[in-house]
Amino acid sequence: MSRDLSFDSSVATFGVAGNFTGHLEQANEASDFANVKTEEANAPKAIFPTHIPVDNPKVTPEFLKVFPFSDDKVIEYPEGQDKVQIEPECAVLFEAVWEDDTLKDLIPLGFGASNDCSIRREGAKKISLKKNWCAKSKGFSTNILPIDTFTSEGKINDYRIASFLLRDGRAYPYGEDSAIRDYSYIYGKLITWMLLKFNYQLDEGPAENIHEYLLEAGKPEKIMVSIGATRYTPYGETNFLHKGDHAVVVLYPESKYTYEEVARMLEKGELNKPDISVLDQEIVEG
Repeated sequence: MSRDLSFDSSVATFGVAGNFTGHLEQANEASDFANVKTEEANAPKAIFPTHIPVDNPKVTPEFLKVFPFSDDKVIEYPEGQDKVQIEPECAVLFEAVWEDDTLKDLIPLGFGASNDCSIRREGAKKISLKKNWCAKSKGFSTNILPIDTFTSEGKINDYRIASFLLRDGRAYPYGEDSAIRDYSYIYGKLITWMLLKFNYQLDEGPAENIHEYLLEAGKPEKIMVSIGATRYTPYGETNFLHKGDHAVVVLYPESKYTYEEVARMLEKGELNKPDISVLDQEIVEG
């Protein structure tokens, strides 16, 4: 079956907070969710918006109408900020199925490498305030891989997430090499959880009422979700992005490539392969 894997500003985009154990603590954001109650200890904490396709927002925050994914793979560094980090993730593109004003289902279409780039902004009341600061502040690979089945039997289950910071000609491991299947919530369990959040998440603490935003946007036909950032390596946890760096996120099938092979291919510029989703973004001044 042919599926539409196109991605543009008509797509509503979101991220999942806390879907890899330990990431929020490394990002010094765990305290933001201290009062968020979850059914399971390892459950994600919230869904946050990064872009809402609405022209004249009345409910949606104005900055979220900006489409923050750049076609030329550039991240513009936010003025006055010095703590910006790669957030290496798998992002999934979904077809949204609506029944009246209720989001009834999310049909997985494809997945790819995502950099849910984030400002470590002290005192930000909402997660989204750390995410979308201009039209070139995030990334999603142009090589979106089709999903056959969003289960442990699908090809996505063979994929891992690697990330690197390229600085002065050297590739530094930035996020832990992590299997997509090792997300706290994945596949059917993740979809069930997301549907509850999209329809019923409240505007409290760092979370927002994203259902109101989706309705104001006219119930978008597609939704993209970056399903959670991996834990950082010691280098990634303590090194922030600078002008001239390259932020690289790679989704690769572990049955075909090793992490060491991926790192070597990156240094040689040989990652442009049909079964690898790679995102390479240069950091420039805003």
